[in-house]
Amino acid sequence: MSDHTPDPTRDAPAGAVTSTGGTSAVMSDGVAAQGRGDRAQYGMCAFLAVLGGLLLFDAARIGHATSSNDPVGPRPVPIILGILLLVTAVLYAVDVYRGGVGSAEEGEDVDLSTGSDWKTLGLLAAFFVLNAVLIEPLGWVISGTILFAGSAFALGNRHHVRGLLFGLGLALATFYAFAIGLDVNLPAGVLQGIL
Repeated sequence: MSDHTPDPTRDAPAGAVTSTGGTSAVMSDGVAAQGRGDRAQYGMCAFLAVLGGLLLFDAARIGHATSSNDPVGPRPVPIILGILLLVTAVLYAVDVYRGGVGSAEEGEDVDLSTGSDWKTLGLLAAFFVLNAVLIEPLGWVISGTILFAGSAFALGNRHHVRGLLFGLGLALATFYAFAIGLDVNLPAGVLQGIL
């Protein structure tokens, strides 16, 4: 016994307009399929393909430069990324052609009926601007501590001492990660000679 419930996209005759607005076409096995993809998704496929082509074009113009420290040179990364973008564009286009549709977000906990939280956004922007102003005179460790602790405060943290301690830890960790790992010196400011 099979449970057969009517499906307007499956049971509609070839060329008929379905309730979803698309036209159905009968495939060789008798199952109707809705139209072949969405133009916006094909536009995204084209964008990915153009971006991949531009990466390959630019990579081809990079001169062959190697050294004892870098025997590979700068060309392979954009070539690999360009090829991956082209492959992604083709696979995406095939998926769209076959009727693949992304699923709607079900796990998102954002209430779309409420407005934007301009206070939080304003506080975050203020702390970023304050960081940009204070980084040269005070140095990264102090301005970064203010940035991290202030961002935590703007996002709802009300444990100010703990926020400052975590901010200081993050600022020191990034300061030394840049200095030791990347050999990039962030501004030390008033702590010059101490750090």
